[in-house]
Amino acid sequence: MYPPRNLIKSALFVAILTAVLTLGYRNLDYNWQWYRIMPYFFPAQGSGLLVQGLFITLKISGIGLILSLVLGGMSAMARLSPYPVLRILAWIYVETIRNTPLLIQIFLIYFVISPVLDISAFWSAVWALSLFEGAYASEIIRSGILGIDKGQIEAALGLGLSKPVIYYKVIVPQMLRSTLPILAGQSVSLIKDSALVSTISIYDLTMQAQKIVSQTFLTFEIWFAVALCYLIITASLSFLIRQLEIRMKYIH
Repeated sequence: MYPPRNLIKSALFVAILTAVLTLGYRNLDYNWQWYRIMPYFFPAQGSGLLVQGLFITLKISGIGLILSLVLGGMSAMARLSPYPVLRILAWIYVETIRNTPLLIQIFLIYFVISPVLDISAFWSAVWALSLFEGAYASEIIRSGILGIDKGQIEAALGLGLSKPVIYYKVIVPQMLRSTLPILAGQSVSLIKDSALVSTISIYDLTMQAQKIVSQTFLTFEIWFAVALCYLIITASLSFLIRQLEIRMKYIH
């Protein structure tokens, strides 16, 4: 239960924010045409442009999320490896990716690497997002593993368990319990960062919105609708991960 004082402060903040938005809405010299939005989601036949873009965004984000976790896990293992070469290579990957802008990485993969390896624009975007978010996931996973008491690992080794079993039974479950909220935030960032793939002519949600705005000049209506779509996606993902986090607390 929240204290009454906090409830009053929250209600006051919401009231002030509502008043400011209402006043700005009324004073804005703009001809609102909300009724024209729905056909871009659900036309009379087929799927609307925004739904098509939303599907591409979900596809890129879903594949990118899986690959980023795989790359992050592999990189974290390499950083903790007893082999210096693996540690150095993983360190170079993490530091290079984390200290350069995602937009530059997308351009580099699409305009420089993809022509050589014959990679499509879609997969260029997926790999750029995966490599970028994987570098952050690597440090999150590594910190979670380092936070586990070494005595538990030594005890597991003393019981004769193999290293793969120790990782599966001892390390990974505890690492997930401590890092899941942070990984959830990184997953949300991946979905929001996916809007940058529109810069290489992928007709995701953002690119479709730009196309519609250029044709109809429904600037505010379209971008508010797009923002709502991103909000629904990220909020749903956060909710699902939160439920997973709660369930994992009861797993021993």
